[in-house]
Amino acid sequence: MSRHSKWSKIKHHKGPADVKRGAVFTKLAKNITVAARDGGGDPNFNFRLRMAVEQARAANMPKDNVERAIKKGAGEAGGEQIETVYYEGFGPGGVAVLVEALTDNRNRTSGTIKHAFSANGGNMAGVGAVKWMFDAKGVIRVERWSPLSEAEELALIDAGADDMQSEDGELAVTGGTDGLAKLKEAVDNLGLKAASAEIEWIAKEKVSWPEAEAKENLVEMLAALEDDEDVNAVYSNLA
Repeated sequence: MSRHSKWSKIKHHKGPADVKRGAVFTKLAKNITVAARDGGGDPNFNFRLRMAVEQARAANMPKDNVERAIKKGAGEAGGEQIETVYYEGFGPGGVAVLVEALTDNRNRTSGTIKHAFSANGGNMAGVGAVKWMFDAKGVIRVERWSPLSEAEELALIDAGADDMQSEDGELAVTGGTDGLAKLKEAVDNLGLKAASAEIEWIAKEKVSWPEAEAKENLVEMLAALEDDEDVNAVYSNLA
């Protein structure tokens, strides 16, 4: 599905440097804040917030940080307003890239993202130039799993799954955005451990990786984008 996001695999992202850990916590806190702002501060009644809190706990984010992020989103604490912004562009080889950012300063974020594109042979594009190439989908990622039986696959299909793929050792179960909570419940009922359950942007058509230097530059560009503290996720139409 070509979501490029190292921090989404929290359990495999425990670098020794405190600065790296702090960057992960910053991303997680923003995700919690936006989820609480959009759906309320009670995880029991806000599925997106519940998933964001679970990711934070998996990363060993301090409880105080989690609670502070929830209060900020629910309007119980001060601070700059965080908004979701999408940036669109093309990487080396013409690969379409959609960047989802959570930011309290659009000027800062657009500047760093533009630099990540231009410094690695890519270029930013106007609003709508890339996003139309993607569909929003509810995606559940399972890190540890065994091949599903036919009965298990049917149970997921009955719960709204329209695609199941193995990606880099993960099982990605995809369905509509409105039925994500129901699909997550079905995954849980099968005894599968979901590492994440969230809305992702899936490319309608896929392209192959470019060759040689263009590929190296594309890898550098994607890494620079996902390392930005304001970036929540990076999507491409790579196969």
